[in-house]
Amino acid sequence: MSSPKLLKLPEVLDEIGMSRAAFYRLRARGKAPKLIKLPNNQIRCRRSDLDAWWEHCEQLAA
Repeated sequence: MSSPKLLKLPEVLDEIGMSRAAFYRLRARGKAPKLIKLPNNQIRCRRSDLDAWWEHCEQLAA
């Protein structure tokens, strides 16, 4: 079984076209994709969580 694809924060920011500051403001409001903090304090986002977040945003826009 393969492990889920984990994206680094800069990869997420590049894909959604958002600055780090804007992303953290969104996160503070509880509206950003779910992030995972690794034991070495790095932050990752599962590909599946980012895709689910995109789908949620599309539903809100419809």
